[in-house]
Amino acid sequence: MRDVQAAWDAFGVFLQIEIDGIEGPENDGDGFIVQWGRWDWNDDQPALSFGRQLAVTEVGERDDPDWQPEYWQVELQLIFAEDPAWADLGSLGHQDTGFDFDEVGVPRTAALGRIRRFLESYPQLAAIWRAKPLRSDLTLERAG
Repeated sequence: MRDVQAAWDAFGVFLQIEIDGIEGPENDGDGFIVQWGRWDWNDDQPALSFGRQLAVTEVGERDDPDWQPEYWQVELQLIFAEDPAWADLGSLGHQDTGFDFDEVGVPRTAALGRIRRFLESYPQLAAIWRAKPLRSDLTLERAG
């Protein structure tokens, strides 16, 4: 993926797909998050990621008193070259938007708009948004 806006647009479409077998919105069954920063697993290079977390209910014995859904996350991570425009990316005070659990449809579209405006309000994130990523990684993994 070499275009952040194209990645965001595809992410928005993906977030509007309803998925069976997950907890409902009242139980935070389907949420998304945007994260940024430098992490050791990408050699401390500047990164921006879009993630969707799902609480899968069709596992295990639901009548077990200790039953919990399995949490899975799909994440697209975009890795960038160093640039003075986002050299102080870690100084923003937070490294993510927090999870949003608005329902698929109009509420989720509105949430995506709010998050996009939030990201544009920080010069470092606005600059990285317009940059061309060096590489991208797409993962599906069980969340801890």
